[in-house]
Amino acid sequence: MKLFYTLLLSSIFVGGVKAQDCESIVANCEKQLQSDGKRFISDGQVYTAFLDREKAEFKTTFYGGTTYRISASAGEKDNFVIFTIKDPQGNILFSNKNYSNAPFWDFKTIETLPVTIETELDLDLKVTGCAVMLIGFKN
Repeated sequence: MKLFYTLLLSSIFVGGVKAQDCESIVANCEKQLQSDGKRFISDGQVYTAFLDREKAEFKTTFYGGTTYRISASAGEKDNFVIFTIKDPQGNILFSNKNYSNAPFWDFKTIETLPVTIETELDLDLKVTGCAVMLIGFKN
């Protein structure tokens, strides 16, 4: 019985550490939405995944004529996360991997388009941890 409580407390502690770590990363992404003298409004979603050498996939729709900023972070350094935007056919529209894993990227869509955004950690920099992505738009 003592072992059960020890395991239970350990899992609560570890789970709390993961959640707390993710919360601080969300703050990093929020700052990025307001950097470079530009102000982007969050779409209200916090896209979070605890990654361990795998990818997370998020689906969203970008609306035509809107300017967006995608912000991604996985900790202290801004270049831990690779994000890739794909159209419904799986064609890559953008990847920050081609830009030294830039922590955010601004773009304007011409037409409304459903997309899939894959996030993963750059395994040369970090192999496990919380990855957070925010999507903001210009008002």
